[in-house]
Amino acid sequence: MQSVLNTVKGTALNVAEYLTPVLKESKFRETGVLTPEEYVAAGDHLVHHCPTWQWASGDDTKTKPYLPKDKQFLITRNVPCYRRCKQMEYVGEETLVEEESGDGGWVETHQLNDDGTTEVEEKICELTLDENRDEMHTPDSNKSAPGAEDEEEDDDEAIDMDAFEESGMLELVDPSVATTTRKAEADLISRQATDEDGGGAAGGSSDSVLRTRTYDLHITYDKYYQTPRLWVVGYDEQRKPLTVEQMYEDVSQDHAKKTVTMESHPHLPGPNMASVHPCRHADIMKKIIQTVEEGGGELGVHLYLIIFLKFVQTVIPTIEYDFTQNFNMS
Repeated sequence: MQSVLNTVKGTALNVAEYLTPVLKESKFRETGVLTPEEYVAAGDHLVHHCPTWQWASGDDTKTKPYLPKDKQFLITRNVPCYRRCKQMEYVGEETLVEEESGDGGWVETHQLNDDGTTEVEEKICELTLDENRDEMHTPDSNKSAPGAEDEEEDDDEAIDMDAFEESGMLELVDPSVATTTRKAEADLISRQATDEDGGGAAGGSSDSVLRTRTYDLHITYDKYYQTPRLWVVGYDEQRKPLTVEQMYEDVSQDHAKKTVTMESHPHLPGPNMASVHPCRHADIMKKIIQTVEEGGGELGVHLYLIIFLKFVQTVIPTIEYDFTQNFNMS
């Protein structure tokens, strides 16, 4: 029943997108949305600082005239996924928040402090004021972003997108350290996983060989919601496409079939792909912008996709795509 509703909703949104005019005037600070030009600028910034991402043109018959022909969407390939979401530990109390818009429920995990603020707001303000104020609003700065040698982040807890900063998503991590950590983590998981969940030993001959799924990730521009949108397609260790249900194993179960649905790709033909619905992206970004500004900082629009990648990872927490933490934030 849920898939039928998603199909009907997707068809209606396709019509609405067709009728929606292209956003011409920047409303980034007011509403958290992007113009196509701002999307391209943020994409250029992502590609420059994280070369694993590249621009793609897509199918000629699906070219969007409001985007450059060679910059229709962003793509990164062969991203590892070492384990299933059910292997993760869920910690803390969670409250289901129902949306009146009918886009599905969301899980809210953050708690208010005594002064009425959230830990999310405190962390963003601290980051902006103490570490990155100049880098956030000085595009020509050559200062290096601070490392996270004193930070130990636990990636095992799936959280809601509204509270993604609470897990330290905006903290900076050295990619080389992250890679080493993931390898060690993968070795541990390979001893614990079973063939049933795709993480067992190959051929049963050794418990140190990890069966690793991989994903290709795409970021498109949604003209109706005027925000980026994430798409994922998964493969097993033999590079055979995963089934829909297998891909849902790598999605937070609080969001599977609600926030994440199977829909047709706007730039590519073929079967439907899993997509993170963009209905909340602008609200989340607006909240982040306001928090940074209340702390005395300024968030440049060129950083949009860097931050976007961090809060959507709460929906697909086991897909290890985010190595954007340690780079020049200017």
